[in-house]
Amino acid sequence: MKNSDLIIKELYDVILKRMTENIEGSYTCYLFQKGLDKILKKCGEECTETIIAAKNGSPNEIVNEVSDLIYHILVLLVECKIPLSNVLDELSLRSAKQSNLKPIKSVDKNT
Repeated sequence: MKNSDLIIKELYDVILKRMTENIEGSYTCYLFQKGLDKILKKCGEECTETIIAAKNGSPNEIVNEVSDLIYHILVLLVECKIPLSNVLDELSLRSAKQSNLKPIKSVDKNT
């Protein structure tokens, strides 16, 4: 298995290349031709399908839907001209925070 951040970077680079190409039959090129609204719609659909897969409790279904969601999120980043490194840097900053864990508050069951 490849290093997962390299796989995501490689996929991002392929998507970035597709933005400037017009390859007939390419789903990625199709998304860019249709524009932001179509890309956002697909992100929403894949998010919903991920939630349903999780509720169904099928690990294979969850993996497939999360993979679809990540792909469409990468398309969105390219469409919005946001480098993948910006997201990876933000995740790195967040993981380095010591105060990431918030205390659990007791729940008032009467409210």
